[in-house]
Amino acid sequence: MKLDSNNHSVFLMYYHLVLVVKYRRKVMDDPISDYAKDKFISLS
Repeated sequence: MKLDSNNHSVFLMYYHLVLVVKYRRKVMDDPISDYAKDKFISLS
């Protein structure tokens, strides 16, 4: 857990991502899920 800090504040920010698909079927299989997870981690 890494806290970010400014001059007068310290904060920890989490994001909650919701993907809405048109049809209720498994869209993201394991390789796509792992790729997306790696990209989100590298962006943060």
